[in-house]
Amino acid sequence: MQFIFDDHTLDTERRELLRGGHHVALQPQVFDLLVHLVQNRDRVVSKEDLIALVWGGRIVSDSTLTSRINAVRTAVGDNGRDQKLIRTISRKGLRFVGEVKAQPGGLQPPGAPPEINAQPRRALVVPDRPAIAVLAFDNMSGDSAQDYFSDGISEDIITALSKVRWFFVIARNSSFIYKGRPVHLNQVAEELGVRYVVEGSVRRGGDRVRITAQLNDVATGSHVWAEHYDRDLTDVFAVQDEITDAIVAAIEPQIYAAENFRARRKPPNSLDAWDLVMRALSHYWRVTRQDHVAAQELLQRAIAIDPNYGQAHSVLATSHMFGVHLGWADIVKAAPLAERAALAAIQADNEDPWAHTALGSVCFSTRRLDDSLAEFECALQLNPNFSLAQGYYALALSYSGRWRDSYEAAQGAIRLSPRDPSLAIYYGIAAYAQFVGRNYPEAIALAREAIRQRGDLTGAYRVLTVAAGMAGQTEVSAAALKELRRTQPNISLAWIAHQLPWKLDSDREHYLEGFRRAGLE
Repeated sequence: MQFIFDDHTLDTERRELLRGGHHVALQPQVFDLLVHLVQNRDRVVSKEDLIALVWGGRIVSDSTLTSRINAVRTAVGDNGRDQKLIRTISRKGLRFVGEVKAQPGGLQPPGAPPEINAQPRRALVVPDRPAIAVLAFDNMSGDSAQDYFSDGISEDIITALSKVRWFFVIARNSSFIYKGRPVHLNQVAEELGVRYVVEGSVRRGGDRVRITAQLNDVATGSHVWAEHYDRDLTDVFAVQDEITDAIVAAIEPQIYAAENFRARRKPPNSLDAWDLVMRALSHYWRVTRQDHVAAQELLQRAIAIDPNYGQAHSVLATSHMFGVHLGWADIVKAAPLAERAALAAIQADNEDPWAHTALGSVCFSTRRLDDSLAEFECALQLNPNFSLAQGYYALALSYSGRWRDSYEAAQGAIRLSPRDPSLAIYYGIAAYAQFVGRNYPEAIALAREAIRQRGDLTGAYRVLTVAAGMAGQTEVSAAALKELRRTQPNISLAWIAHQLPWKLDSDREHYLEGFRRAGLE
């Protein structure tokens, strides 16, 4: 059956949605939800009906249902504000209110040869968020018995990328149809409706393996990122997991950078909410006061366009908290704004790791350390490759007195994303963990590495000041304190005692003593 409405054609037999003759890529649940709403357009469909028919009666969170409804609206050119096709009936459910013409699908004039009526396959419409296909990695070992390893790498990358809620990742059964076939990336992009394609190869020889991976922006024909990994095969599956984590952690920030570049080429008056968030992230990662002010303005514009845009709310919350952590913002003013944004992000999508990281950062700064650890752990369960959550988790562990766990988590963030924009911050967190453990030479070395990477990192100068102070390196501590005053003019013993959220009084006194020995009053 075909349902025609607005400029869309919904074909239930082919499981296709066309907009203006072009395919619109939809996840299976989103497609089923749209079909159910259209088929039952003569009545209000309750939440219970949707769960029973689309999810088979399984338990589904409100945030999951909301995200799927938002995806349906986006697919048909609607939104929660206008509700021109899908209307929310308060406390009742949803109703499809567009004018629909139903007709049998796939009919051909009698006697007409199939090839005359067959339509050429049209390119799929690329979704608003980044759409990615991961092709089956080539087995270059000359032994077909090793296909399981190269296929396993590809499948694990698909699974891991799917945990990044901002990305639309093509399922394995679709992207693997090209396995073993010479195919141009433009054909893959057109047939799957993607902008980015990940490809690679695996070559095993003896007890060694070399894995190459490449991220391609098909629209521009450019290679966004490429890397190779050489490993000993002492444990095949451990190597597979390690390489998968490394590739996914590298791909995510590269796509954000590419999306920001694309957004910057658009006229300012044509920017949508996604474009604004990408521009905001480019400021966010620079970690300066001016950039975070700019990021917050862009995020507020994105929220004005789409009040239920969880990603905009979560980045806004963490931006406010960055200001508190680095001494730019007053916690009394920033914390309520950040918590309101973080809770809005959770409400929009409870399964988004950014949302839980945002709430965790608020709980951390407001001295709810146990709650903050729980939120960061939840974020890492949702996406184990999320280095920002890993770094925040390390910070909360250190202020909870668990310096060994903190150091291990910080090292994990560094290994996970060695080109991360926040890498200097992770080194600073590792340095602080060593300071809490009274390992002053290690703390000094790590703080210097953080400063080498970023010469204006407030937290790194704090750790260098106190570690050198406790180690009796008076000249080093005095020089570090001078630089700290440059990057954070309001630094004082009173600010430290009241702003930073230690769980243990002994850790607070240890930190303050380091500053006293350095000459801070």
